[in-house]
Amino acid sequence: MTTLDFLLLSFATGYLSGSIPFGLFFTRMAGLGDIRAIGSGNIGATNVLRTGKKSIALLTLLADALKGAASVLIIGHVFVSAADLTLLQSAAALGAFMGHVFPVWLRFKGGKGIAVFIGVLLALNPLAALVFVGVWLVTAALFKISSLSALMACLAVPVAMFALGNLNLAILSGLLALIAYWTHRDNIKRLLAGREPRIGKS
Repeated sequence: MTTLDFLLLSFATGYLSGSIPFGLFFTRMAGLGDIRAIGSGNIGATNVLRTGKKSIALLTLLADALKGAASVLIIGHVFVSAADLTLLQSAAALGAFMGHVFPVWLRFKGGKGIAVFIGVLLALNPLAALVFVGVWLVTAALFKISSLSALMACLAVPVAMFALGNLNLAILSGLLALIAYWTHRDNIKRLLAGREPRIGKS
């Protein structure tokens, strides 16, 4: 097999893992119906929280982060001796993120990818995950807006990784950030219009 074959295999592994719709599964198991018919209609933890079930939302957040981390770690274990391991794990990370945002099982309508972003960062570079979570928490404390916190955190990671000389992760996180900004396009419109809901309010 060629390097391209291994890259495609890594991406596919990540995609299949990332496309598991935990938010949909957990809400149905909890008797809450189809999460796609609630709030924004996406399958992520933020929308699950709109059901009023904080425990289910937390479980969704953890499971989505775990599937991102697992994708990277599985590839790291399978190709542990590969010279281009970093590239293969990056492909798996991108696949997991794309799988969550565009799951084939749900007609390519998934979540916004923030939990998966954190998960892949945790597996690739815990410092990057710490930057993400830290910026999210500080922004949330200051402005009380979840989407703004996520957008700022997405932006901070590639900047921080570039400043630290980790070019590979800067490029990957920059790409994930661009996709995350696209998934948050409606939130951005509301932010610009001053109509984005604050944390704890509808």
